[in-house]
Amino acid sequence: MENELIPKKAYAEIEQMITSAESVVGIDAKKTHIIIIHKLMEIEKRLKALESK
Repeated sequence: MENELIPKKAYAEIEQMITSAESVVGIDAKKTHIIIIHKLMEIEKRLKALESK
C-alpha cells in the first residue's frame, strides 16, 4: 500500500497480537475487539480532558 495508514512496525505488532492459529479467519476476534474498545476508551478519555480545558 503506497499511502499506509499504519506504519509497518505498528501493523506487524498488532498483527502478532491478534493472530490466532485456532481461528478459521486467522485472528482472535475477542482479543481484537478488546483492543479496539480499549483504544476507543483511551481516546474518549483524552477527548473529555481536552473538552474540559
